[in-house]
Amino acid sequence: MQKDIFRFEITHRDTATAARSGILTTPHGTIETPNFIFCATRGALKAATTAQADEAGVAIILANTYHLMLQPGAECVERHGGLHRFLGWDGPMLTDSGGFQIFSLGHGGVSDEIKCKRQFTSRRKLLKITERGALFRAYTDGRQHLLTPELSIQVQRRLGADLIVVFDECTPYHAGRDYTARAMERSHRWEVRSLEEFERTAGRDGAETQALYGIVQGGVYEDLRRTSAEFVNAQPFFGQAIGGTLGGDKSEMHGVVGLCGSLLNSERPTHLLGIGGIEDIWNGVAQGIDTFDCTHPTRIARHGGALVPPAVGEGRESLNLKNSRFREDLTPLDPDCSCYTCRRFTRAYLHHLVKSGEPLSGQLLTLHNMHFMMRLAQAVRESIREQRFEETWKEWRIRD
Repeated sequence: MQKDIFRFEITHRDTATAARSGILTTPHGTIETPNFIFCATRGALKAATTAQADEAGVAIILANTYHLMLQPGAECVERHGGLHRFLGWDGPMLTDSGGFQIFSLGHGGVSDEIKCKRQFTSRRKLLKITERGALFRAYTDGRQHLLTPELSIQVQRRLGADLIVVFDECTPYHAGRDYTARAMERSHRWEVRSLEEFERTAGRDGAETQALYGIVQGGVYEDLRRTSAEFVNAQPFFGQAIGGTLGGDKSEMHGVVGLCGSLLNSERPTHLLGIGGIEDIWNGVAQGIDTFDCTHPTRIARHGGALVPPAVGEGRESLNLKNSRFREDLTPLDPDCSCYTCRRFTRAYLHHLVKSGEPLSGQLLTLHNMHFMMRLAQAVRESIREQRFEETWKEWRIRD
């Protein structure tokens, strides 16, 4: 039944790289790939509505299991009819397992390390990791919770996203090889339990309306990544995701992504968790990645950042509207962008809003950044279809 509702069809392949474009079909619509997934972490896009996301061309959004199970609770979302009705979103959705947030709280700075930022601080919300699951203290009220593979799947069932993810341990860069190996092996056992719970709860409503993704772990260690990729390939997952730390710098990240891309089942949709920089997207697509998610576009918007093509940004991927050089700039953010922000407002006005601390600045820049990411995804897809992938990639190259 799952195969009848969920399909992934590769329509075009680049002849020089592993890049491919395709169609990912879900009960709530289709997703053209490669594509970018916007994060509605706590059940809301930051500074934008789902209607505005739809207008910008966003095809799929992500919500977070960890946050939603704590507030408002999976049962509350289920009573609303699931995440789609809860958020007012008719398109495809993905939920992660909650593991990343738990282990980030435990190790401190995992999100920065995965994205090749070496600064981190210690925060001890994760109390204990056992074979059964992860015991943690909720940031909402301080109460203890045990999140197991079974519970993660049960929560995701209640949330009702189209695409859901196995529960795994996300290890940081500083964990070391021995711990990373043990965590990977435990994650594999948790993934099996996630799959068993997914199959046990299948068909409650007469048809399977969710598809499960496995996750490749193994940190920066080639042999561990190979072992983990072999494990994921051997399981009957619909899709697969690359998780865990990806290295200490961009070069190491791209190497890990390339290795995993070359090892994973090429007929399945492949997702890269938590990555969304312009260069990282082009590199990931070249290695066979189909979808990406990241909070970066909406986060920088709230801090005065506007994503632009390198030709507009003078070799950089964004404009910092806090800079005084924009005070008298009467041009739009990007003259080739058709978003509401670029059609109506100047850089000078946006600079004024940012410097004044007006919340409207975050809203207007978020609308622009959503449009930008969809333009980027469209450019990537068209370059693959037209066999101009590497040539177009060079045009989008940002300055280090």
